[in-house]
Amino acid sequence: MPNTVVVGTQWGDEGKGKVVDLLTANAQLVVRFQGGANAGHTLVVGGKQFICHLIPSGILHSGKKCAIGNGVVVDPEVLLKEMDALGKAGIGIDPDRLTLSEKAHVIMPYHKAIDQAREALKGKDMIGTTGRGIGPCYEDKVGRMGIRAVDLTEPAIFRRKVEVNLKEKNHYLVNYLGAKPFDLETIVAEYLRMAERLKPYIDDLSNDFERIRRDKGNILFEGAQGTHLDVDHGTYPYVTSSNPVSGTACSGAGVGPHELHHILGIVKAYTTRVGAGPFVTELNDATGEYIQQKGREFGATTGRKRRCGWLDLVAVGDAARLNGLDSLAITKLDVLTGLDTLRICVGYELDGQVINRRPASLDKFGRCLPVYRNLPGWKEDISGARDLGKLPVQTRTYLDAIEEVTGVPLSIVSVGAGREETIVLKDPFGC
Repeated sequence: MPNTVVVGTQWGDEGKGKVVDLLTANAQLVVRFQGGANAGHTLVVGGKQFICHLIPSGILHSGKKCAIGNGVVVDPEVLLKEMDALGKAGIGIDPDRLTLSEKAHVIMPYHKAIDQAREALKGKDMIGTTGRGIGPCYEDKVGRMGIRAVDLTEPAIFRRKVEVNLKEKNHYLVNYLGAKPFDLETIVAEYLRMAERLKPYIDDLSNDFERIRRDKGNILFEGAQGTHLDVDHGTYPYVTSSNPVSGTACSGAGVGPHELHHILGIVKAYTTRVGAGPFVTELNDATGEYIQQKGREFGATTGRKRRCGWLDLVAVGDAARLNGLDSLAITKLDVLTGLDTLRICVGYELDGQVINRRPASLDKFGRCLPVYRNLPGWKEDISGARDLGKLPVQTRTYLDAIEEVTGVPLSIVSVGAGREETIVLKDPFGC
């Protein structure tokens, strides 16, 4: 029963959705273990595009069970809309296919209002949050004021918790943020209505784990965002509000460390990030525009244009260490086709010295200059390749450099957006 954890090694948007979709073929259960609807996993299957925000990407495979773990913060409205959209696309969602952990925390309307009002107050110093209430919901969780999915099944308890929260939240919204207050009855009625639909899905996730263990099946743990958006290990404060690193699969799903057998890091063949914060390899030129347009680098959740740059292997190397990566999956390699010269960042120059770690200090990180290695580009269409031998020699040289610099072997190479446009070198479940 080898289980695999999929994590992003950069600033999110690495293409985790496609890899999870691909690996689901050999998994019996796919579990999302952190983040919220600020994630957007885009998949292309049979020429159709699907975007999953909360439901694990593996839902596109019939007969597979998916679960939303306790480490995820869930907006019931977003979840129901996602279920309905998948249903209209012919992908049936029922309690046999989806479990929502009873311990997952629920995003409330006041969380979103606080998120948006705070960001507006910061002006030019804004962090770049999606405004979906993710951070304020995690704050309530840590502050022991949160509302969990199980509370949706107990109307009296839910009402009492909302009432207590509104006393504080309305005061904060009105008197500090200058926003409008919320009405108790309106919230209770709206959420209990949604609760009626969600109740059949809310359960103890350990039941699913026990069943998979008994049947000697495989579990795939799906992370959101990326390592350098981790609230502890990322470019703080320009980070998300949870821990996207692999170790969180244990606490965010409810399993022990011995249940994690293979850690797969997803690496986009170049680097992107959304929102503010230092970006050492950022390209504000024609090459950056080329990558942005060809890679269709717009946020699946917000539609915001992503900042683009050369592949930063210092960042990927940090991610390898922080996650204990066993192998790498390279995505969107085809986007680089057509460029004469490619550059990979193999170190940072900080105040005249070359370093190979990202400084925790944003001031120091902002002063870092990239140390590049130049590599030849390729012109050939690589989307039809199904083994490394079919790739141009320049493409193989690029992949070899990634392995050499990071010290982590490749297991998957994506050469196009479609599920079939993939080279599988090693099955992570075969560890």
